[in-house]
Formats: sequence, structure tokens, C-alpha cells
Amino acid sequence: MGEIVNLRTRRKAKARADKERLAEENRLKFGRSRAERERVQKINQTEAKHLDSHRLTTAPDDAEQ
Repeated sequence: MGEIVNLRTRRKAKARADKERLAEENRLKFGRSRAERERVQKINQTEAKHLDSHRLTTAPDDAEQ
């Protein structure tokens, strides 16, 4: 006799494997790690702060108040 197989568990295992494969493809396509996102955000904040500190004149909205 052959091995008795529970088809429901096999079907669920295959679905999980397919889902994980798709997730891995999407991570490679679209994803960045948390460290990369935080590093870029910190660089952008630093650059914005640097530019603001070198501003020569105030904006017209600030002058009217």
C-alpha cells in the first residue's frame, strides 16, 4: 500500500509556499529594508535643515505677520 496523504494539508502547504514565493518576489521588486528607509529619511531631514539654515530672506508669509 502507498502512503496515506491528507489532501487538505497538502493543498494548504502548497498555497503557503506559493504565497511566500510571491512575497519574496515583491520584496525584491519593491521593498527596501527599514534601515534603508530610515537612512534616506534622516538624510532628507538633514539636507532640509541645512538649506533652511542658509536662507537669506524670509518668506513673504512670514514678513506680513
